[in-house]
Parts: sequence; structure tokens; C-alpha cells
Amino acid sequence: MQDGTLLAAVDLGSNSFRLEIGRFDQGQINRTEYLKETVRQGNGLDADRNLTLDAMQRGWDCLARFGERLAGFRKEQVRAVATQTLREARNRVEFLDKAHKILGFPIDVIAGREEARLIYQGVAHMLPQSNEKRLVIDIGGRSTEMIVGKGLDALHMESYRVGSVAWSMKYFADGQFSLRAFKAAEVAAKAVLEEAVNAYHSGAWNVAYGSSGTIGAVTDVLTAHGWPADVVSQAGLDWLLDRLLKAQSADRLKIDGMKEDRRAVIGGGVSVLRAVFELLGIDHMQAAVGALRHGVLYDLIEREQGETDLRSTSVSRLAARFDVDRPQAERVSRVAQHLFSMVSRDLDVPNNERRMRKLQWAAQLHEIGSRISHSDYHKHGAYILDNADAPGFAQPELHRLSLLVLGHRGKLRKLEVDFEDRFFIQQLMCLRIAVILCHARRDPDFKGLRFEASTVLEKTFVLACRRGWADAFPQSVHLLREEVVAWQKTPWTLTVNSH
Repeated sequence: MQDGTLLAAVDLGSNSFRLEIGRFDQGQINRTEYLKETVRQGNGLDADRNLTLDAMQRGWDCLARFGERLAGFRKEQVRAVATQTLREARNRVEFLDKAHKILGFPIDVIAGREEARLIYQGVAHMLPQSNEKRLVIDIGGRSTEMIVGKGLDALHMESYRVGSVAWSMKYFADGQFSLRAFKAAEVAAKAVLEEAVNAYHSGAWNVAYGSSGTIGAVTDVLTAHGWPADVVSQAGLDWLLDRLLKAQSADRLKIDGMKEDRRAVIGGGVSVLRAVFELLGIDHMQAAVGALRHGVLYDLIEREQGETDLRSTSVSRLAARFDVDRPQAERVSRVAQHLFSMVSRDLDVPNNERRMRKLQWAAQLHEIGSRISHSDYHKHGAYILDNADAPGFAQPELHRLSLLVLGHRGKLRKLEVDFEDRFFIQQLMCLRIAVILCHARRDPDFKGLRFEASTVLEKTFVLACRRGWADAFPQSVHLLREEVVAWQKTPWTLTVNSH
């Protein structure tokens, strides 16, 4: 990545949406602009876990403003991620389809552990490098992430469904503060977080850091009232609880350092933070500058540098965990990439390198389901990928990989894919033909083989073989002819010219 490149991260949180724009300079990202809007989508989930129209509209309106600022950015310069509220929302597709068009960039709903990893990356990149073991806590609107790491490496990551918005709605719904309500909220938070004690107890780390959200708000208040700057202490939390109880309600709370957008959710946030302190034996926690959005920016850099892309490591780990036949996986991968290179010369395809990398991952994992059962292994493989914990991947990315694995063999018409997505079809076609050519689990003979694409409107791919190839490889020809028939039941056509 060239110095001077602008990068942008959009964080669709449960309480706030944020836009961070930074300039890449010698491996670091220097902020050029930061926008934050209190959207409170987490308040907009109804009893059936559907986002209300008002909550969706608030999100769309905010993203429209962010989208105007991002006009002119290329796709590879921007990444937008959504967290717990959209993980929970049953009608998230309705929101995301329109949100994508309004923002102008895809929005990835990331898994809880992936959110935790990115938070740690954001915090670690903004801290001086050291050998200390760090505990990082981020109390968001509907989830709390905990990470223990060292340097830039996150060692243990978890996400828990407890947060400032959710707890404020449940235990302080009328905005009233009472000792009884705080005790009930803290007990409930401890019940959710109790399993964290084993991995995140005080003996597992040297220094505790708090990122963003609730911890940032508490730090601001304590600093404004003379407590040590950028530190949350148990004594400070006790003092703040006393101030909240004296105010009796969020509406009557008058306290320096408290931003207006935090007033309605401070009760839930403080109760969760107090539970975290008690459970993990924390006495002092330092406020961290880095947050999820910073981790997203640094992850963008890694994604541009393929050799350091964490997703490649995750693919290798999945392949090893499920005992994939590595020689065959590498063989299919080489053939699929060769076919992709040939057909890409005829199609004006942007971002070829990224698409090639994702095709390579699908090829490496196409037999991942065989460890469960050889029968319908492609279906087992797709299920694994849809439910895998794969650091670096967003849920939509894993689902797209799962569709390639599911579709690498068998009937095409039953695939729930967009057959108008020519880029996906190109990847799928290359993978299916590669699997056919490697059916004997040995390197196929490529001499004289050509793979071409007609015009986009015709939706036709042509595989041409040299004279004598059909006689030399009759089983391959038979399988390719069956493949021609399979594609006849889709909007696309495959033609095989063999002699």
C-alpha cells in the first residue's frame, strides 16, 4: 500500500455509528477525520428481535451522511462492519440491502470473536509495543468483548451478550436509578460473564485496558472530577454509583464530563463495568485510545498484503483441523487458478487478485466436509464454513466461501445464489471444472487446453481441448459433458470443444 492512501472504517454499533478516516504513512494510520452519531439501533429491536422501521431509518439516515463523505473512495479503501444488534436482528437483510446502497460500500456483519479480535488490533496498534500481557475490555451497547493478548497477537477472545443499551433497557427502562436496580443488573451481568473468569482472571494479564463506549464515558466523568486521568478505578466506580443514586434518574443527572448521548445508557454501562471489575479482580483499568474502527483500518492493510492476510492462516488451520487431503486441495487450487487466469483475460474483471485468493481458499477447503462423511461431503463442508470460528473473516465472506464449497459438485439449480453475479459464477465455474480435471487425484494434462468467456450478455464459457485429448482422457470428457448439462439448467452456458 502506498504512503498517503486514505482508508476509512465504518462501525455500525448498537449505540453509535462511527466513521474513521485515516492516512496510511509508513505502516501507521494517522487520523484525518472522525464522525460519530448516536443512532441507538440497539433500542430498536422488538420482542421478536426485529428492527423497527424507526430504528432502521435512523441507521439509513446516518449512513447517507457517511456515504456522502466517502464519495470518491474505492472499494478497497473502505470497510464497514456491523456488530451485536445486526447479529441479533432477524430482519437484518432488509436493513443491510438498503444500507449497502445508501453507503455505497458492503457492510459485513462480523461474529463476536472477530469483533473482539479487531478491537484488540485497534487497541494494540495505538499502544507502545511491549511484552506485557494485556486484558482489553470493550462494553458496547449489546455485547461485551474480552481479549487477552501480547503485543499485536490476541491470545484469547470472547464476546458476551451483555451491554449498556441492553442492560439499561432491561433494568433501568424508566430511567430511574435505585440501589436495588443496580444490584439486580450487576448480578445478572455476572451470571452472563461468569465463564470469563477462567480465561481472564487477574493472573492471566499484567495491565487492563478499556476500549470505547462505556469505559470511555466513565473515564471522561472521573477525569472531569479530579480522578487520575484516563484511569477507571474501583474507588472511582463506587463514587460514580453514589452520584447516580443521588440523582435518582437519568433525566436529573447533572455531572461534568457526561455527554448527553450517554445519559440514557449510563446505568446499564456502569452496572456491567462493576460486574467486570468484581469478577476479574480488576482494581485499575487504563482507558485505551484504540477501538474497533482502528482495528478495521489496520485489518484493511493486512488484506491488501496477501502474504500477511489472517484469513489465509484461518483457511490453513481449518484445513488442518479437518484433515483435508492437502495434495489434492493444492492440485485443485492450482488448476482453478489457472482456469481463472485464462478466463480473466477475456473479461474486464476488477479486483482479480482478491477474487483469485478467495477462489484459492475455496479450493483448499472444498473437501473439508469429508472428515464428517464422504456422502454429501460438499453439504457438510458448507455447513462447517457457515458456522466456523475463522479469525479475519466476516460472516458474509464465510458464507460466500460456503456457497462455493457447496456448489463445487452436484446440481446447480438448487443453489441459493445470485446467478446474475458473474464474478461468483466465474469462480464457481473454475472450481467445478478444476475438480473434474483433477478427479483422478493427479495433475491433469493442460497442454493445448483453453478456457474462454464470451461477452457478458451471452453468458457463455468455452473450454477447448487439443486434438486427441478426448481419446487420452475419456473419463474427464464424460464428466465435462455432464457438466455441460448441469449448466443448461441455469442462465449460463458451458461449451466443451473436444476432438
